[in-house]
Amino acid sequence: MSTQRRIKDYERFKEDEQKEWKGPFYFVQAADPQFGLIERYLEKKVNYTWEKEKVLSRLCVEKLNALNPKPKFFVICGDLCDATPVDEWEIRQKQEKDFWDIFSKINPDIALVCVCGNHDVGDTPSNLAVQRYRSSFGKDFFSFWVGGVFFIVINSQYFYDGSQVPEIAREQEVWLDEQLKIGAKSRCGPVLFQHIPWFLDDPEDQKSDYFTIPYEKRKPMLEKLNNAGVRYVLNGHLHRNNFGQFKNVQSIVSSAIGGQIGQDKSGFRIVKVLNDSLSHKYYPFEEVPTNVDLL
Repeated sequence: MSTQRRIKDYERFKEDEQKEWKGPFYFVQAADPQFGLIERYLEKKVNYTWEKEKVLSRLCVEKLNALNPKPKFFVICGDLCDATPVDEWEIRQKQEKDFWDIFSKINPDIALVCVCGNHDVGDTPSNLAVQRYRSSFGKDFFSFWVGGVFFIVINSQYFYDGSQVPEIAREQEVWLDEQLKIGAKSRCGPVLFQHIPWFLDDPEDQKSDYFTIPYEKRKPMLEKLNNAGVRYVLNGHLHRNNFGQFKNVQSIVSSAIGGQIGQDKSGFRIVKVLNDSLSHKYYPFEEVPTNVDLL
């Protein structure tokens, strides 16, 4: 099977068909396959490969394709590959090829949704990095309806540090305000997907942290999200599981498909949409069920 870049899978969900509630369904959320992290960062190898991430990613696809019934979509919340798209472009291209070789084999009935992470555009994204990401993976912020629920994908790097791309960062903020208004009719409120979480355990923690959005950006955005009816934000980035809450906004972080930084194991999260709420559980790959009960 030749590689097929499924960068617009979410466009199959037509608003006029998906805006109305038709009963419970589920999707699968994962994060950080990050081809190259294990040997480069965790094992400190100079001449590193990403063979271990490829094994884990193939297992991910195998477990995903075996699910019954099929999930509506599979979303990967960032750090699709490890090498950055400017300083390490030659390596990045090889990693992206292997990413698509594996993830293009997801069952075609399961839409693939890719979210941009810090390794996908750099900690401080440039216009060239954004351009290369979009060429490889499509839009880095977009929205879609599924089964009466409105899903919003954002690029959290513009909130973390958008100083080199101020026009794009502003464009996303204006767009997000519009999307939050549209999502007011969403059955569970608008559901957000992003890479870097707004916060971990304490939304009022003001110290600078690589793993969260800076407080001066976080605080007004959390208020905005809460006022817009957002109840669920699903993230990656930590390479371990985490949960936090600000007022009505839950921050749910899933550990990595690839390398772990903590005590969790590689896996993904099954998220059930049940009437007016989400129910979710993270499964290591060896514990993923075959049948998903929506009752």
